[in-house]
Amino acid sequence: MYRATTRGVQVTVTPRFAPERSDPERSQYFWAYTVEIVNLGAETVQLKSRHWLITDALGRIQEVRGAGVVGEQPILPPGAHFEYTSGVPLPTSTGIMEGSYSLITEGGEIFSAEVPAFSLDLPDAARTLN
Repeated sequence: MYRATTRGVQVTVTPRFAPERSDPERSQYFWAYTVEIVNLGAETVQLKSRHWLITDALGRIQEVRGAGVVGEQPILPPGAHFEYTSGVPLPTSTGIMEGSYSLITEGGEIFSAEVPAFSLDLPDAARTLN
């Protein structure tokens, strides 16, 4: 589990290798990750967009930008949380993801909330199978 807090917005990421969606013989590895966003602050915020940097074991970087997350732009009043699960394919057996969410306050102020860097690694059991 990886966690970061920016201006009262806490982002927790829990990645897991998804062997059922991976094919190591074809250099296809897939990770699912669950993100929980909690508004620990005193003002309502809305998540407007996401920005990801995904780096594979060879140092190749894929940049992803888009509106919202999983098709939503959740509004989080103080104390509220939003959770979603998504996934990422890689051509290597390890990698790292990091990024940020762009949020807007009720007053119209835009700020970025850090998504902590998290590693995409095969579990020990999967390594022994390769």
